[in-house]
Amino acid sequence: MPIRLEVWGDYACFTRPEMKTERVSYDVMTPSAARGLLESIYWHPGMRWVIDRIHVCAPIRFMNLRRNEVKATLSAKTARTVMERGAGELFLAASDSIQQRASLLLRNVRYVIDAHFDLTEEAAGGDSPGKFLDIVRRRICRGQFYHQPYFGCREFPACFKPCEVLPPCPAELNGRQDLGYILWDLDYSDPEDIQPLFFRAVLRDGVLTVPARDSGEVVG
Repeated sequence: MPIRLEVWGDYACFTRPEMKTERVSYDVMTPSAARGLLESIYWHPGMRWVIDRIHVCAPIRFMNLRRNEVKATLSAKTARTVMERGAGELFLAASDSIQQRASLLLRNVRYVIDAHFDLTEEAAGGDSPGKFLDIVRRRICRGQFYHQPYFGCREFPACFKPCEVLPPCPAELNGRQDLGYILWDLDYSDPEDIQPLFFRAVLRDGVLTVPARDSGEVVG
């Protein structure tokens, strides 16, 4: 069932995985980020979102920003060790772990997401595409979500609304632009070995067409 959603915000950062310490954003929203945004509006185990196209409706503009980030994380392994030994710290002191890092962000972004959903094996007998479509459309029109939609990082919130009229393509995005390989999504088929998947992104008149998983264009 198709859904067309318009999203926009002041900042975005769709981090390139090859950048380890300082964040550098892709030129456009990734399909995985678009899927996550839709799931923040409505998620159900009986359905799976599939991104078809991403329309870039604003000129691609970058900006540099230095942000305070925490350099350490709390892992389940660390927590288990502390619980077994009965000693240690189960918290992070931001004043001790904070670092200032540079980020290359996108600013003043606007996209239209074309997506559909497929029913999964976990769909119950009463679940139907029409039921889910009605729920999704109602939640979008009311501005409802489970958690704040965001563009790559939680501090970059995304606004959204139903797309009734597709915004015009920015003049500088007319024609064909090869953006190189970008992240398609993560392969969760083996929970013990989650693998990233990539595809060659080509922007045609501001439209990024997302290939299907079995198209041969998605590589690990």
